[in-house]
Amino acid sequence: MTAISPQTTAADGRVELAPGAYPADSPFSNADLHPVPLAERRWTTYNFAALWIGMAVNIPSWTLASGLVALGMDWKQAVLTIALGNVIVLLPMLLTGHAGPKYGIPFPVLARASFGLRGANLPALLRGLAACAWFGIQTWIGGASIYFLAGRIFGAGGWWTEAGTAAGYPWTQWLCFLLFFAIEIVIILRGMEAVRRLENWAAPLMLAGALALLWWIAAKAGGFGPLLDQPSQLGWGSDFWKVFFPALMGMVGFWSTLSLNIPDFTRFGAGQRAQVWGQSLGLPTTMAAFALLSVLVTSGSQAVYGEPIWDPSQLAARMDSTAGVVFALLVILLATLSTNIAANLVSPAYDLSNIAPRLISFRTGALIACVVGVVIFPWKLIENPDVYIFTWLGTVGGLLGTVAGILIADYWLLRRTRLELAGLYTEGSVYWYSSGWNPRAVTAFAVGAVLAVGGSYSAPGRGPFPEDGLIPFLKPLADYGWAVGLAASLALYLLLMASGRARRPDGR
Repeated sequence: MTAISPQTTAADGRVELAPGAYPADSPFSNADLHPVPLAERRWTTYNFAALWIGMAVNIPSWTLASGLVALGMDWKQAVLTIALGNVIVLLPMLLTGHAGPKYGIPFPVLARASFGLRGANLPALLRGLAACAWFGIQTWIGGASIYFLAGRIFGAGGWWTEAGTAAGYPWTQWLCFLLFFAIEIVIILRGMEAVRRLENWAAPLMLAGALALLWWIAAKAGGFGPLLDQPSQLGWGSDFWKVFFPALMGMVGFWSTLSLNIPDFTRFGAGQRAQVWGQSLGLPTTMAAFALLSVLVTSGSQAVYGEPIWDPSQLAARMDSTAGVVFALLVILLATLSTNIAANLVSPAYDLSNIAPRLISFRTGALIACVVGVVIFPWKLIENPDVYIFTWLGTVGGLLGTVAGILIADYWLLRRTRLELAGLYTEGSVYWYSSGWNPRAVTAFAVGAVLAVGGSYSAPGRGPFPEDGLIPFLKPLADYGWAVGLAASLALYLLLMASGRARRPDGR
């Protein structure tokens, strides 16, 4: 009798798991973590491009250029740094995203191939906690946008803006925060199809809104000039390069989270062409264009109001037309909403579900992430450009780059993109390693993480790290954290897996 293969491969290379390929009562599976059937993998190039436009067009992306200008760059240097950072992060994004359309699996399941069925919780929790922090930041920004623009509608200086305070903020701003929080929960509870529809509709409207803001401020300013004429405080010499490299790693770190969990989205892809072209067209081009747009609009605001206004919600609140303010409110809400749900709730929903699949579903994981994202108050991170770009983005980017190195090494170099799907859900399979953990992956992660962030330092009074670095002799590596973490973990993982029983590509 011929044995029936537990997985079948379509003509285009996409793989589908046969029914009953692993025990129905497997503690490592639920409906949300199971591979997406071929019939349901239908996201097109437009869907992925719209996803990235929807995620990239948001207030933190808009203010990235302002953070770099505040550090001494001129607008050309800031846009160049942002564009280059996004081109760099696109490569691991495409490499890790490959497993999505091919196998229909999310990030935590892909991580089981390298870290083990239980060990995958380590990178999943790291990615999930970063997403929860981002969720808190974006939710606060979304609520603040509602507050500023509603204050313009209800009248500045009225009851809305002069309401009593709680924890340092007006209660009306807290009300806006809770309202935005509730909207996000309603959408994520409807599942991934609701996320796809939101991105499809939000992307073109947000681009139109950003261009409308540019047209409005250009008309009032009579052209652009003051900010664009400002020379760089750093020049193009050694002072510039000292800021450029850590800032570049910060820009990479901005999307290093998605470079890990992009399979959460590409698992719904109609094929590799859709995810490759969709991401390539959507990410670097949108981020570079949006950075340039933010600089132009802010330049116009300086010409009109005598000061640069980098927050688009505060700028829109100065519009003369109430209809214009309402339109701006809707655009900013959509921008923040689409980014926060796609980038910061989908990942922890899957990551938390991976911890206890029989108890935590995608929706339950999303609700837990919402609560965690609020109680840790992460919006404090964006109050200072040094802390935001170097401490937060740099440190997170270094740690997540380490995970990316292991995933790429395992999936592309060790296994040559070949996975045994059933084994990713079965105790005792080739991915079980030692009691569900792969000690070689954990070792590579630990060493890579120390090299990437062990030298983290801060200028006196401008961050949480010592001036000489946490580990002084590693300080020279700190400015290149993401690249160091990725390269070190990739090389060490391959070296460790090449020894002993780990020599075989299937892990046995």
